[in-house]
Amino acid sequence: MNPNTPAPEIDEMSSAMSLGAFTALLLASGAGALAATLVLPAWLPGISASLEGSVPQAFWFLSRASALVAYLLVWLSMCLGLLITNKLARLWPGGPLAFDLHQHTSLLGVAFALFHGLILLGDQYLKISLWQLTVPFTVSGYRPAWVGLGQVGFYLLAIVAFSFYVRKQLTPRRWRLVHFASFAAFALALLHGIASGSDTTTPWALALYWSTSGVFVFLLVYRVLVSAFKPAPAHQAGAH
Repeated sequence: MNPNTPAPEIDEMSSAMSLGAFTALLLASGAGALAATLVLPAWLPGISASLEGSVPQAFWFLSRASALVAYLLVWLSMCLGLLITNKLARLWPGGPLAFDLHQHTSLLGVAFALFHGLILLGDQYLKISLWQLTVPFTVSGYRPAWVGLGQVGFYLLAIVAFSFYVRKQLTPRRWRLVHFASFAAFALALLHGIASGSDTTTPWALALYWSTSGVFVFLLVYRVLVSAFKPAPAHQAGAH
């Protein structure tokens, strides 16, 4: 694609995933997590030798794994979102494809984040109730402030994800305002992962957080600079 070709308007692009498919994805994620909290306790006695500690940690391992996948999906969605309207995306992978990937990764990030939270209902160490899981800052047994920030980040991410399906009913200004929330969601997810993750101090986790946040900041600064120095349209440049 010619990089000088104007990028297609986002309002003209169709949703990469139907609302019904996204709803089914969330239901499957939630049902899978809730089913695991019922099924795994029956299996754990037989595999407890493969788990560390006196309290089986399978639910915690599943939660941490899904949290990292959710974080990477949200990070990738943010990066693609920053690239959509500039020449980099039009050169590769292309504006429409970048938008589709941006939307898919965002929606999948919500699904994995939902699984990440719900699977903790089976953890016997945390003993989190459904009320604590859904209401931010009500968890008292484990780093409540940082867990609460993660919960707020999830709700912001869900709002941004569902906005894909009502963007044609939103003005461009309101669409941008809603999507500014994604920056807050990503920041909260990063803080939540760093401050409440049990493996944050490991070399691989530090490398993950530093590298992803570094790439994000670079793309954000690049986007701001490109917008700041973008030439005005010819009809505006000639106006006095």
